[in-house]
Amino acid sequence: MSDPAPGPSPDEKSESPDGSGLPGLAAFAVMGSTIAACVAVGVGLGIWADRTWHTAPAGLLIGIVLGTVAAVVSVVQQVRRYL
Repeated sequence: MSDPAPGPSPDEKSESPDGSGLPGLAAFAVMGSTIAACVAVGVGLGIWADRTWHTAPAGLLIGIVLGTVAAVVSVVQQVRRYL
């Protein structure tokens, strides 16, 4: 008979690959906060651009697109740590 492969005991806490010790739920919370922050900054800058240069709604639309792109890039970088 062969012994089962040794694995972590149930008492050991699992750590993230980057060594920060964040469990999975916290990692998802960080990703959600990152998405919200990136889009909010994009919207804020878009509204500011519209008010400054009187280009409504072009600045807002560009801000939403840039914020969304920044959010996707940031989340992809965060997910790659776990792959």
